[in-house]
Amino acid sequence: MAEKTPLYETHLKYGGKIVEFGGWLLPVQYGGIIAEHRAVREKAGLFDVSHMGEVTVKGPDALAYLQKVVTNDVAKMSDNQVQYSPMCYPDGGTVDDLLIYRYGPEDYLLVINAANIAKDWDWLRDNGAGFDVKLANLSAETAQLALQGPAAQAIMAKLTGAPVGKLGYYWFLPAAEVAGRRVMISRTGYTGEDGFELYCRPEDAAYLWETVMEAGTPLGLAPAGLGCRDTLRFEACMPLYGHELSPEISPVEAGLTRFVRPEKGDFNGRPVLAAQLEAGPLRKIAGFALTERGVARAEYPVLADGRRIGTVTTGSYAPTLDKNLGMALVEAAYAKPGTGIAVEIRGKAVAAEIIPRPFYKREGK
Repeated sequence: MAEKTPLYETHLKYGGKIVEFGGWLLPVQYGGIIAEHRAVREKAGLFDVSHMGEVTVKGPDALAYLQKVVTNDVAKMSDNQVQYSPMCYPDGGTVDDLLIYRYGPEDYLLVINAANIAKDWDWLRDNGAGFDVKLANLSAETAQLALQGPAAQAIMAKLTGAPVGKLGYYWFLPAAEVAGRRVMISRTGYTGEDGFELYCRPEDAAYLWETVMEAGTPLGLAPAGLGCRDTLRFEACMPLYGHELSPEISPVEAGLTRFVRPEKGDFNGRPVLAAQLEAGPLRKIAGFALTERGVARAEYPVLADGRRIGTVTTGSYAPTLDKNLGMALVEAAYAKPGTGIAVEIRGKAVAAEIIPRPFYKREGK
């Protein structure tokens, strides 16, 4: 049976259309995906991301352990900093992609994808042998709200005395009060916009949701569902696990090369990933724009020179750009911008062209 977040009843109250996603019952939309998408780009949107998983890593070997299990260089982090990293198998395939929060040199929090919680937890424990670390799965004890959009800072300023205006991108405040509730605030998100993520106790989630909505509605805040979360991250070309990353797709193939640091020493997948970095991967995630009528969807074949050269990983109408775009895993020789390809849509080859990523980038970034 699918699980419910602490905000399930709140979503029903706000008219959320509930769907099952990764084993969770979550709203796909409230007033419409396009309207919510534009609200986040132009004002602000509030998301329930309580389904995400949280794992703490503590102990004298916490850094050494994390250096083994993730591909990024955790040693470069400072206290109260957040780092994005893939986590790989020895063959270079991706276990998951995650956020790492550093409280101190022996104290970290990992935020992992909801659908991967059980798999990641097993993997993290299996890799703990020989390290003096203590792992704890806090997923059921943690709720999370994401406030995203250009008005996010102004909304937060109405609710807290914490210095959110001085908080840099990918930094966090370990303990702050928002509307009288104790939370952890990070300046992170998954939409391509400025914004904050609030980690709180499950019993505080509904109160915080209502309080943020009350403060933000005059500034254009709208509740936002999974539908626009996907179109927003897609325009910003942020990978979605199971689409642009998977056990069969390495982070180098996904174009996440700056998050793979072989110079730090040994880690799971290092030999394969280092070889891909040096020689170039045989396949790459590339962006494309359809130049004929149609919408590409995941799993559709990508064609060129009379044969299949890849597969669409995500395809959608991009509301901000008013274009039908997509990302696909293609043979590297066809990944160069300007290359003509086709996408097979319901048996018909529809013309497309490889274009640079990301499709959308907010001003100043």
